[in-house]
Amino acid sequence: MEAEELVAALEIPADLNFELPDPEDEEIPEIDFQQQVDSFWKVCDRFDLQTDIWRGRILRTVRDREKKGGEGRGLGFLNWLKEREITKSQAYNLIQLANSADTLLTEGKLQPESINRFSKRAFVETAKADPEVQRLVSEAAQKGDQITRREVRQLSDEFMAMSSDLLPNEVKEKAEEGTLSPRYLAPLVRELDKLPSEHLKGIQREVSENPDVDTVKLMTTEARNLAKYLDAAAQVQTLSKASIDVGMALEEAVRLQCLNTAADLVKQATQLEQTVAKLYTTWKRLGNLSDRLYVDTGASNPHLRSMLTCLERLTGEVIEISLDDAGESIVRLKILSPETTTEAPF
Repeated sequence: MEAEELVAALEIPADLNFELPDPEDEEIPEIDFQQQVDSFWKVCDRFDLQTDIWRGRILRTVRDREKKGGEGRGLGFLNWLKEREITKSQAYNLIQLANSADTLLTEGKLQPESINRFSKRAFVETAKADPEVQRLVSEAAQKGDQITRREVRQLSDEFMAMSSDLLPNEVKEKAEEGTLSPRYLAPLVRELDKLPSEHLKGIQREVSENPDVDTVKLMTTEARNLAKYLDAAAQVQTLSKASIDVGMALEEAVRLQCLNTAADLVKQATQLEQTVAKLYTTWKRLGNLSDRLYVDTGASNPHLRSMLTCLERLTGEVIEISLDDAGESIVRLKILSPETTTEAPF
């Protein structure tokens, strides 16, 4: 088909000639109204997907042409985007979508006619999924199923739950029987994957002995708190410079069932260290700017001098900050910088 014929064919797409329900017609049951608008929305979503795939292919063609024979290090391509009010990030997102579509089609994982059964977000999700998940999604589409992101995530969860070596066989058997949904197991697998092997056995033993939804949810939270604790503890300089056995502290927190509190403790410690470091660099910058402005001004600039005098509460070694508007609660911080002699806190 010639380009002009293609443009003409797309000018008034037959699929988009909708008869929308009257929003003020109270005789239309709510369930029927929702089904009608939802079906029209899905058509728009699929049309939008195919349009964006072709836009990506067009953009890729223009870019590759510029790479081969263009001048000015891609300026021709950037100018092409500018004329059409397309940002560079939007262009490359569309090119990535086109690449994903072509890969799925070339490798035979997806038939061209099956693309009509995908929503745009479902297609993008499929393109990012594991090859086995792509195969399962493509098979569902070829059977005539309408593919939304929910279906893609459901198949991804099922594949993750059944293929992971982190879940005990007892749990997988429950999933195969249909008595334990993969949507509960997938989050557990994701959290277990973040943990070192020595911290897996206790959780795996618990879900093996009690392969039910409540235990899986509880162990998912436990694994998440473990990961938070280990990640935060590794970042706390105060702990790394001391002879603290972080692993034993973790075991004690687990035994006392206060892991969540311990995880929040080390997380807050990390944030405090980072805040202090940022406070110091900001304080130094403020002091340097204040000194520079003092040198550039003189007695003939009383207002600037007054401002500098007022800001001495922040630029001096002792910083004063009011915690309330009335000034009744004041916090004083004394900064002992590396350039000054270390002395006892006031």
